[in-house]
Amino acid sequence: MKSTLGKSALLLAFVAVSACTNPNGLGGGFGGGAGGSGSGFEPGSASDPSSPAYFQQTVGDRVLFEVDQSTLTDQGRATLTGQANWLITNNDYFAVIEGHADEQGTREYNLALGARRANAVREFLVSQGIASNRLKTVTFGKERPIGICSAEACYAENRRAVTVISAGLSS
Repeated sequence: MKSTLGKSALLLAFVAVSACTNPNGLGGGFGGGAGGSGSGFEPGSASDPSSPAYFQQTVGDRVLFEVDQSTLTDQGRATLTGQANWLITNNDYFAVIEGHADEQGTREYNLALGARRANAVREFLVSQGIASNRLKTVTFGKERPIGICSAEACYAENRRAVTVISAGLSS
């Protein structure tokens, strides 16, 4: 029994020591995370509110459109409002807005439709206070589909505009 008690005490001491996360061995037990700053997230991760991963996964990097439309939906405007707020807070990033279309229609028609979709997103972001020199547009038409099938589910996810962000202002 005494041996079991001694082993238990040793195990408890080991767990207590190994639970210490402060690399300096100083200070209290709260805070932690990145660099001891109390932020609670890994810099650059999807939980870091200033990271591109956070923008993509939490804010949302894409808006969807109806068939043959470049008019923003209510849901699209809500996503773009979040994007604008993120871009205002993180003003060291710029964005390229990619316009896409589904496979229906000609290549030329879909390139033009993708351009209109990208421009609709750009205009909305500018109306929310994003400097126009931080935004560029490109169209891919139907050339870069996400879903590849001849069904509405695939068409719907291909009718989109995607905001791709990167650090540093570009001229």
